[in-house]
Amino acid sequence: MSEALLKVQDLVVEFETRRGPLRAVDRVSFDLKPGEVLGLVGESGAGKSLTGAAIIGLLEPPGHIAGGSVSLKGERIDNIPREAMRKVRGKRIGMVFQDPLTSLNPLYTVGEQLTETIRTHLPLNQAEARQRAVDLLVEVGIPAAEKRLESYPHEFSGGMRQRVVIALALAAEPEVVIADEPTTALDVSVQAQIIAVLKRLCAEKGTAVILVTHDMGVIAETADRVAVMYAGRIVEIGPVRDVIKTPIHPYTRGLMGSIPDPSGEAERLLQIPGAMPRLNAIPAGCAFNPRCAFAEDICRAERPQMRRIGASDVACHLAETFVRPA
Repeated sequence: MSEALLKVQDLVVEFETRRGPLRAVDRVSFDLKPGEVLGLVGESGAGKSLTGAAIIGLLEPPGHIAGGSVSLKGERIDNIPREAMRKVRGKRIGMVFQDPLTSLNPLYTVGEQLTETIRTHLPLNQAEARQRAVDLLVEVGIPAAEKRLESYPHEFSGGMRQRVVIALALAAEPEVVIADEPTTALDVSVQAQIIAVLKRLCAEKGTAVILVTHDMGVIAETADRVAVMYAGRIVEIGPVRDVIKTPIHPYTRGLMGSIPDPSGEAERLLQIPGAMPRLNAIPAGCAFNPRCAFAEDICRAERPQMRRIGASDVACHLAETFVRPA
């Protein structure tokens, strides 16, 4: 087993309000190995994007890390000065945002933005940086790369813009890339191309990827492991095949049961009743207990701890009940 590249331990993200702190990410822990793709899934508001933003130091005030640690190759990066974090961001950890237009400056050509990023983080002159920019565009599958360096962001289609953003994230050869919903606004064929780019990146360069998404199809196609989040907590984490084929936590089971089966064998899709709780109304015990058909008294009283069930780690008091016999 290779050493963990990124280690997140008991991460807590809170937002200060006049009525006290609201906890949006609640003691999240996971490891990431070189070349691995970890999917973070869950409903909107589960804390997936905030977890990514906390790791890379991009939390907007009043949001802040209130506990836990984030380590990159054994070095803590959650408590370092802002200027030091800026050097980590881009150079060692890259970010791909959901909307590429938020990452690209409309006033500068793609070439100018790529070469500036490259020269900020790598000891290259202008000509070398330009050549690396061309190579990056070729790597992410943009045709006529040298010519497209002179294009502005609005001159690219949505899928091509997302490729440019991936190239920008890779410009300084980072060890980790956090991809936040990188395929959401794209049609299915373009999604497949973007997924192929990310997978090739991991295979060829050993870059580790945290893939934040609510699309289980993208996770099934791309990820090695998947972490399912609910109300700011990880409720299940394990190999993608195990979590998709034999989910254990009732929330994960509900997510998987709500996906249409192309074979048509399932007569009716599962439905999870209710909605995710607001940050100021997260129930005691297991946060999912008001929506869970199996909840017992212990689920309403005690928060379940992560424990190993088969190949996965699950936070559920009744986990053994849902394990299918071998």
